Amino acid sequence: MDLTQAAQSGLSLGFHSSPIPLQLLDQKQETRIDNEENQVEDEQFSILGHQMCIKRPRDNSSQSSASSSTTNSSKRVAMDPGLESRRAMVRAWGNQPLPIADPEIHEIMEKEKQRQFKGIELIASENFVCRAVMEALGSHLTNKYSEGLPGSRYYTGNQNIDQIELICWSRALAAFGLDSDKWGVNVQPYSCTSANFAVYTGLLLPGDRIMGLDSPSGGHLSHGYYTPGGKRVSASSIFFESLPYKVNPQTGYIDYDKMEEKAMDFRPKILICGGSSYPREWDYARFRQVADRIGAVLMCDMAHISGLVAAKECVSPFEYCDIVTSTTHKSLRGPRGGIIFYRKGPKSRKQGMLSHGDCSSHYDFEEKINFAVHPSLQGGPHNNHIAALAIALKQVATPEYKAYMQQVRKNAQALASALLRRKCRLVTGGTDNHLVLWDLTTWGLAEMVAFIVTRLQ
Repeated sequence: MDLTQAAQSGLSLGFHSSPIPLQLLDQKQETRIDNEENQVEDEQFSILGHQMCIKRPRDNSSQSSASSSTTNSSKRVAMDPGLESRRAMVRAWGNQPLPIADPEIHEIMEKEKQRQFKGIELIASENFVCRAVMEALGSHLTNKYSEGLPGSRYYTGNQNIDQIELICWSRALAAFGLDSDKWGVNVQPYSCTSANFAVYTGLLLPGDRIMGLDSPSGGHLSHGYYTPGGKRVSASSIFFESLPYKVNPQTGYIDYDKMEEKAMDFRPKILICGGSSYPREWDYARFRQVADRIGAVLMCDMAHISGLVAAKECVSPFEYCDIVTSTTHKSLRGPRGGIIFYRKGPKSRKQGMLSHGDCSSHYDFEEKINFAVHPSLQGGPHNNHIAALAIALKQVATPEYKAYMQQVRKNAQALASALLRRKCRLVTGGTDNHLVLWDLTTWGLAEMVAFIVTRLQ
C-alpha cells in the first residue's frame, strides 16, 4: 500500500504534520455509528513521537457488545467441549515454577548458588547484586519490546518503560555527580564491549585509528588488539586500525612519555584510557593534553573502577574526558550490561576543540552514539536490565554504598600488604583501587600474572 492509499484509508504512518486518525473500523460503518448513535470515543497514543488515535466503544455500548461476546463464546464452547481443558493446560504450563518446569536446570542453578555462597570470589569482573536487582531482572519487564528511545519507540505500550528508562538516565547522572545540561547517557548497551564498539561506530569510519592500553599491559580487547602473529582478535581491531601504548616492564606503570610519542606519530581519532587490570590511578590530565595536541576524542573505559569513581574513592575521568563507558556490574554492583556517558552542549576550551578537525562550538556525540547503539548495532533494549540498573544506581548514591566501596579498597590494600610481607612481587608494588596484580613469573610461571580483587566486607 502506497502513501496515497494510506491517506485514503485513514491510516497515519507518522509522516504527516497533522496526524490522521488510525481507524480500525470500516469507515462507512464508523460514520453511521458517529452520526446515528454517537457511541464511540477516541483513545490517544503515540507512535515514533507522532500522536495517533483509535476508536473505542463507550461503556454503554461495551455492555451490549460484552453480552454478545459472551453469547458467542458460549456457543463456541458448546461446539468445542475440549476448549476449556486446553486453556487450563496452557495456563498451567505458563504458571509452573522453575523446579517443576525444568528440575534439571533448577538443580544446577541451586548448585551454583551454593558455590557462590560458600566460596570467596577474587575475580575482578564479578560481584554480587542485591535482591531487588535480581527481582527486577527476573520480572515481567523482559516481555516488552522497546526499540528506540523514550518518547520515540517503534512499538506501542511503552509509556511505563519510558518512565523507567528516564529514571535510569537521571540516576546515572546523579550517581556520578554530572550536570544533565553538560552530559547525556545511554543505558541500553548489552555490555561494555558493545558500548565501546558503539562509540567507535558512531564517531569513526571503518579503518580509522584508535589507541588504547595494550591488552597484555592491562588494557582490554575492545580497545584494539593484535596477537604477536598479527591476528586481529576483536571486532575493534578487525574494523579499525589500532596501535597500543604500554606499561613500563620494570615498574608496571604506564609510560606516558612513550604514549605521547606514539600518539603524535599514529594520530588516532580516539585516544582511550582505562583498562581491565591496572591497579593505579590514571593521569587523565596528561591524556587530555595529548588528545588536544593530536585532535582526538578522549574516551575512558572505567568498567572496573566505576564504583570507586561514583563513591569518590579514586580520581574521576569526567573532568577531562569527552566520553566515558563502563560495565554496569563489577564494582558498580548492578546487572550485567554497559553504559555510555557523552558530553553535550557548548564545548569548553579544554575539551575537544580539535576533535576530528571540527571547529563547531557544540559537542555532537549524542545523536551519533544513540544511533550507533540502535539501530546500528542492537535491537530492542533489555528493559529488565534497565530497571535493575536504575535500582542499583539509586543505591550507588547512598552513604552506605560509599562505605562499602571504602571497605573494598581497604581490603585490597590489606591483601596487597599481606602478600608483600610474604615476599610476593606485586605489579607496581601495590594498589590504588580494588585490584591487586600478583606477578607469578618469579615462581617459574612464565608470562602468567594472577589477577586478584577482593570485595569482602
